[in-house]
Amino acid sequence: MNTPTRILVIEDEERIRQFLQRGLTFENYRVDLAADGSSGLALARENLPDLVILDWMLPGMDGLEVCRRLRAVGPMPILMLTAKDSISDRVQGLDAGADDYLVKPFAFDELLARIRALLRRAAPPQPEVLRFADLTLDTGTHQAFRNDRVIELTAKEYELLELFMRHPRQVLTREVIYDRVWGYDFGGESNIIEVYVRYLRQKTEANNEPRLIHTVRGVGYVLREE
Repeated sequence: MNTPTRILVIEDEERIRQFLQRGLTFENYRVDLAADGSSGLALARENLPDLVILDWMLPGMDGLEVCRRLRAVGPMPILMLTAKDSISDRVQGLDAGADDYLVKPFAFDELLARIRALLRRAAPPQPEVLRFADLTLDTGTHQAFRNDRVIELTAKEYELLELFMRHPRQVLTREVIYDRVWGYDFGGESNIIEVYVRYLRQKTEANNEPRLIHTVRGVGYVLREE
């Protein structure tokens, strides 16, 4: 049986606190409540919640300071609630360590959607086995197989092959490949993609298997059968 996701609400307005407790409990979350920053921090250290909903305007220690201190407790996502809606306020909240920001008054459905998004981002990705033709890629072990033959990959070869296998039969431009695999632009003269495509072809075609990674001249590359 799965343990319910635990949410800590740190909010000094009792009306909002009770509203959140009722709504979140109905959605099968386990809810802890605190009316000020100090007791919220104590509960966070004691229970290690999966997510914190934190009001900015708290008595004594304000939400920004609580947010900074929560970051020392653990990596739990923090959703900050506030009536402050200027861009500078949002930047200040995010810089203090909040992962998301919701302006009061808010729709409860939007709050739930933001909670789900934050929990998805915080969850470790589940290993998958990607398959295309007779090529298999295990995202847990980072191993590839052509039929039963094991293909050992370097880190960058794995990232490039995973990108192709998540977008089969889709032409990937050089720009997209640079962005997704290297994260920055090497410049138009770089042949780094060609080099790594060649490495992958050598490894995936080592036993004279049919080519799967094809060049689309002037555009990029595509993973497809002959």
